Amino acid sequence: MKIDDVMKLIATVLDAPDAQALARFYRDLLGWPLGDDTPGWATVRPPGGGAGLSFQTESRYRRPTWPTADGDQQMMAHLDIEVDDLETAGAHAVATGATLADFQPQDDVRVYLDPAGHPFCLFINP
Repeated sequence: MKIDDVMKLIATVLDAPDAQALARFYRDLLGWPLGDDTPGWATVRPPGGGAGLSFQTESRYRRPTWPTADGDQQMMAHLDIEVDDLETAGAHAVATGATLADFQPQDDVRVYLDPAGHPFCLFINP
């Protein structure tokens, strides 16, 4: 038996102070339908299948900092989202509740923060 017959990645889980609120943000950002939506847990999945995102309420959640700084909560992961147009995608991200990060490390990538403070990058694949 091959390992890919028994293991399948279905989601990345992001902790948040409010799982439902963060799930609604990513539903609106990505255009993916809301899946599970129970107290403390919510999911969004791409309509065509594949790995999605899950959200878990964490009462002791601490916002990560971007860029990283000594003594602050460090980000443990971030999402990379490929787009066709940085300006249009960035305007959409802000309209759905994201904040453009003050620090931008590259000209061809835009770093945004979701409502819970998780960084995510919008980029154009060359």
